[in-house]
Amino acid sequence: MSQPPEVHSAWLPPSAFRALGSRRIRIEGRGLLVDTVRSEVAQACASFGGRICEPGEPADLVLDASVTSSEGFRIGRLGESTVVAADGPAGLLHGLFEVVRRGEAAFDPALAEERHEPALPLRVLDHWDNVDVHPVMGQVERGYSGGSIFWRNGRLREDLTRVRGYARLLAATGINAVTVNNVNVHTTETHLLTDGLGQVATLAGIFRAYGIRVHLSVNFAAPVILGDLDTADPLDDAVRQWWKRTTERVFEAIPDFGGYLVKADSEGQPGPFTYGRDHADGANMLAAALAPYDAVVRWRAFVYNHRQDWRDRTTDRARAAFDHFAPLDGRFDDNVIVQVKHGPMDFQTREPVSPVLFAMPYTRLAVELQVTQEYTGQQKHVCYLPPMWSSLPLRSAAGLTAVSSVGDDPFWTGHPLAQANLYAVGRLGWNPGLDPLAVLDEWISLTFPGLREVLHDLMDDSWQTYEQYTAPLGVGFMVRPGHHYGPDVDGYEYTPWGTYHFADRDGVGVDRTVATGTGFAGLYPKPFSQLYESRATCPDELLLFFHHVPYDHVLQSGTTVIQHIYDTHFAGAERVAGMRERWLSAAGPVDPAVHARVAERLDEQLRSAEEWRDQINTYFYRKSGIPDAKGRTIH
Repeated sequence: MSQPPEVHSAWLPPSAFRALGSRRIRIEGRGLLVDTVRSEVAQACASFGGRICEPGEPADLVLDASVTSSEGFRIGRLGESTVVAADGPAGLLHGLFEVVRRGEAAFDPALAEERHEPALPLRVLDHWDNVDVHPVMGQVERGYSGGSIFWRNGRLREDLTRVRGYARLLAATGINAVTVNNVNVHTTETHLLTDGLGQVATLAGIFRAYGIRVHLSVNFAAPVILGDLDTADPLDDAVRQWWKRTTERVFEAIPDFGGYLVKADSEGQPGPFTYGRDHADGANMLAAALAPYDAVVRWRAFVYNHRQDWRDRTTDRARAAFDHFAPLDGRFDDNVIVQVKHGPMDFQTREPVSPVLFAMPYTRLAVELQVTQEYTGQQKHVCYLPPMWSSLPLRSAAGLTAVSSVGDDPFWTGHPLAQANLYAVGRLGWNPGLDPLAVLDEWISLTFPGLREVLHDLMDDSWQTYEQYTAPLGVGFMVRPGHHYGPDVDGYEYTPWGTYHFADRDGVGVDRTVATGTGFAGLYPKPFSQLYESRATCPDELLLFFHHVPYDHVLQSGTTVIQHIYDTHFAGAERVAGMRERWLSAAGPVDPAVHARVAERLDEQLRSAEEWRDQINTYFYRKSGIPDAKGRTIH
């Protein structure tokens, strides 16, 4: 097998800068980010024969930055030149990468003037990385791309070359913030606020050169864990003063620090409930400490009872975020952002949009996505996720956050094709209106330009393919507990985690209606509440999320639930077999290391898809007693 490259160049190979390097380029403006632009251009010119012009000299490309902090820019033609006129240095950097994306088309004399600015002010990747190797979760929780690019052997890595390369990749997509440690903040990570702060400052210096602010996940009980106080009560003045002093020291070390990320009172993490306080009390305490510095606290809404009784059908994990947070609307300070998972459960392959995103008009909300594929194939399966994300109300959000998929794997994301999800989350944070398939085409053009046809064949509908051979009709989970890879239909069915499908001999699905179930459907505004309440109008792909139905229930598609399960699971596995053959036929124009890695992952995807097919179909055949109408083998 061919050895992978030391570090894959992803969507910024030297060839992506070819159109830049062959031209005369004038750069106007001052500041660190302008220096970064100048360095990027100089490298391109050195490779492809262009040159940087002196002030006032005629140029093919003019990159001009004003002095504001805005990230916006204009691009268009002026006489014989293409001009990027940026609001400020950050806008100039984004403008440069817009020229790189366009290549020769950026110099078309017919190029129309366009204004570009981000739709969302905060576009952040959250790394669930542990400084120490955690005994249960390893170094990167839910990471499928190797170890952390930041931390090794309990401290910051000595060689941070890859961090700089990562900053370049993120800036080229439009990301402007990164959280460098796990939301589950263990003891070592808690010290990053204090005696480990110098290591965070080193990372911040690298990211700063690409317009990216560093954030930290913090432990709500830090004053107690660090031994300074015997309480973390958010209304205790000594606690508030502790956070004020600690935050002052953070900004002395990192003047452009972005803020805190908090997971509190969820899955065992400490929080304000210990002291009889609520989430607004906890978040506002941290917000007060951050307010003087133009920084934010992001408070995760992923809060639920993970010790519930599976026998009690009135308890519904899907309701938890709404029940905890909707009553607090209007109580959060202006620099608090409540960070809401895009669906009400936990990054499943198919979920309705979280009702929290419609229920808090007086609170700043960020939508949280999971780029690392915990429940969507763990970067062993091809699963291009932006078609799922395109249905989300992103334009109305205060920010877009995503759990990063990156590790120290040579290809960054383990599966080379999983890079597309990382690229796309930045582009959609900048402009949620972009067509997901157009974004995919951008990534292919930059990363694997000779493979456009084959990669579109593999990736365009890969999310729907993954859905076909895994959990049906929106019911979710059905994965092996713990590591969450591979089928286990009843794996979470009788656990305290609250992820149930209630399959019995008569039917399957969760009754979340107002009339007879948990009432979750009624948490949506009209017309969505009415749409989901009725079996007749509930979309097929979400039917089992909202309703418990008989196996012979006829879907809107005209087929029965049980036949749909059989058909889709056979079709999904067949589709993966075709994807594998398609890739193997593309061996010629592909780098051997890339081809070998993708082929290896497709082999595993096919094995897994067939395992899903056989286990799901057999389970429901034995539950229902209804045979496949097409007579295919079900064990």
